[in-house]
Amino acid sequence: MNGASVPRPAGPGEHTDAAAWPHAPHPDASEAPPSRPHVPGTNAGGSPQPPPPPAPQPARQPQGQAYPAAQAPVERQPQPPAQPAPQAQAQEQAHRAARPPRRTTPQPPAQAAAQPQGQGQAYAAAQPPRQAEPQPPLADPPASPASGVRLDRPAEPDEYPLQAPDPRVAADAAAQDEDTAVCVACRAGRVDSDGYCENCGHAQPRERDHMERESGPIAAVSDRGLRHHRNEDAFAVGHTALPDGSPAAVAIVCDGVSSATRPDDASLAASRAAIESLLAALPRGTHPQQAMHEAIVAAAKAVESLAGEPATAREHAPHQNAPACTFVGAVVTSGLLVVGWVGDSRVYWVPVDRSTPPARLTEDDSWAAQMVAAGLMTEAEAYADERAHAITGWLGADAYELEPHTASFKPDRPGVVVVCTDGLWNYAETAEEMAEAVPLDAAVRPLHSARVLVGHALDGGGHDNVTVAVLPFPAPPQGAGSP
Repeated sequence: MNGASVPRPAGPGEHTDAAAWPHAPHPDASEAPPSRPHVPGTNAGGSPQPPPPPAPQPARQPQGQAYPAAQAPVERQPQPPAQPAPQAQAQEQAHRAARPPRRTTPQPPAQAAAQPQGQGQAYAAAQPPRQAEPQPPLADPPASPASGVRLDRPAEPDEYPLQAPDPRVAADAAAQDEDTAVCVACRAGRVDSDGYCENCGHAQPRERDHMERESGPIAAVSDRGLRHHRNEDAFAVGHTALPDGSPAAVAIVCDGVSSATRPDDASLAASRAAIESLLAALPRGTHPQQAMHEAIVAAAKAVESLAGEPATAREHAPHQNAPACTFVGAVVTSGLLVVGWVGDSRVYWVPVDRSTPPARLTEDDSWAAQMVAAGLMTEAEAYADERAHAITGWLGADAYELEPHTASFKPDRPGVVVVCTDGLWNYAETAEEMAEAVPLDAAVRPLHSARVLVGHALDGGGHDNVTVAVLPFPAPPQGAGSP
């Protein structure tokens, strides 16, 4: 095609310097032509090399080196890929042995210039190494013709080190989203919907594990304690105004019965129903003691309604009792203190002047209280018995009979009202012990005092959930009675 003549095959007895086209892919080494010294401009057989085509292709680099620049695709006849080195020749032999032989079509001179057939090894060895000319960067790097694997990739590290997120950056990112919770352990990771940190994997405390609330002059704190896996206590605090404009503060504390089904739901439902009833009744002019009675009835109905939710609950767990809880609450108005309870949660009165005696304002619905009231046991003997804390009154569908207890008092001096579950009073049972645990500035710092009282229970062992509300009682008007 380019003017070069194709050498004529040598006849019998004739000798030629031109290279003969091979009849087999791998000619025997004994039939190869004798080696000749290389003369520039000739091939390994001594014949002049044909002139290069208009768009010459660089010779294949030994050991499968990649081209420095992308080459235009060249259409060629099917032929076995050439191996540029003896090491590649062994791979080619194994490859050819694994597939059926096929007929090779002679290659046109323009393509043979890239690599003469039948003398690939001699040609590659005879050509001096060529330096590639600078070419534009590759858009898609070529692959090795022998293995199909790219050889121009940079070395990759054996290990990829994981870098912990910068806490400052993570905290800033979390602060931008008001609905995103930040991990309490690492203070950097975001808390996932399952309650675990996405950064350190630390399980987050549930909302009810520790709760603190303030409402006007009153405050309440609830804690899971050190032994229970969840907090089954609940509380509700609020304040409103009576028809005459005087303020009224309300606190409700409920303790779920652990032996019942869903005690945490029972205490929460009772506290919410009671606070809603009180805050609605007091502004209408309902007497605080009557409003407290109605609040206990509303709380009992809310807990009873849980017995049928879901409808199949009793079928799946017939051995469990209906949801149940205890109840205690207090209403503080100008000169009047009203308390109400069902169960063994309590209300204490602690005067600001510690020289005057404190008092317990409720009586437990418990086995120990019944034994003392009947005169069968002393108080010390009754509460030393293992049946002492068995309650005889509670809110729930399986309660024997609802008997709300209410009482009203008119203290003649300022003080604080402590409303709590047995998780606190187990560590300060008598009124004197409770007065010692209450800080002296409780009337002006109710939230701090509630935290101190919860800490007192935790320091004592924290065997139960701990909930306490602190309500300051203002200085009463002249002529008020005493509790």
